[in-house]
Amino acid sequence: MEYSDFLQLVLSRQSDRAYDKERPVETEKLERILEAGRLAPSACNAQPWKFVVITDRELAVKIGKAAAGLGMNKFAKDAPVHILVVEESANITSMLGGKVKDKHFPLIDIGIAAAHITLAAESEGLGSCMIGWFDEKEMKRLAGIPSSKRVLLDITIGYPVKEKRKKMRKSKEKVISYNRY
Repeated sequence: MEYSDFLQLVLSRQSDRAYDKERPVETEKLERILEAGRLAPSACNAQPWKFVVITDRELAVKIGKAAAGLGMNKFAKDAPVHILVVEESANITSMLGGKVKDKHFPLIDIGIAAAHITLAAESEGLGSCMIGWFDEKEMKRLAGIPSSKRVLLDITIGYPVKEKRKKMRKSKEKVISYNRY
């Protein structure tokens, strides 16, 4: 893959909020997407995540309803796949480093893994959306996730039914500087 191909992939990935609920995601595509998440880098190679993959149609609708509330994320019930990203314990090196530097590395690591997952979905011709607003307690109950764990993200995956939007981002001058703030 050339750099221009990767940049085009980044440019075309968007948060898709409408899916073809009749079209399931092929297992091979889903496996490649999950592998991209599994291979993501993490602080001290802690890999502080578990991906709980929801593919059962009835359960996916229930999980989608748990992601909706106060008018948010109504589309989630139509997503054929939900990848619930659960925070797992970091290894001792990552935890100690985090204490010394006052950073919670698992949040950073999970963000990187989620980016890998959404870019892999785009490369497979699928849409995705990272959802952080949901009824965590209900999701845990539905998916059998221990109450002591944290579900940080619900990444919806499916075939998008809407056109690509123009990507709106701040200008380079506002977000990039060299050698000084």
